[in-house]
Amino acid sequence: MTPDTIRRRLVVHGKVQGVFYRDSTRDAARDEGVAGWAANRSDGTVEVVLEGPPAAVESVVGYCRTGPSSAKVHSVDEHDETPEGLTGFQIR
Repeated sequence: MTPDTIRRRLVVHGKVQGVFYRDSTRDAARDEGVAGWAANRSDGTVEVVLEGPPAAVESVVGYCRTGPSSAKVHSVDEHDETPEGLTGFQIR
């Protein structure tokens, strides 16, 4: 973790479960060198946590606003948090 590392938590609303949203988010995060995780929630949303350099995290957040072509993202709640030093990207 570097001093400029940021952490962002997203809750993605819409048709985002059963459409490879978490897998494609993992691919986008890995491409940008961003750590974190993505998990389906019981209310039909997907929760995503991202940690990394600001520009890389913003790039993945941008991807999350649309997701894969089979998804229909209606809205994304975003919250900044204190980085924890995550490594890798997990599907939960």
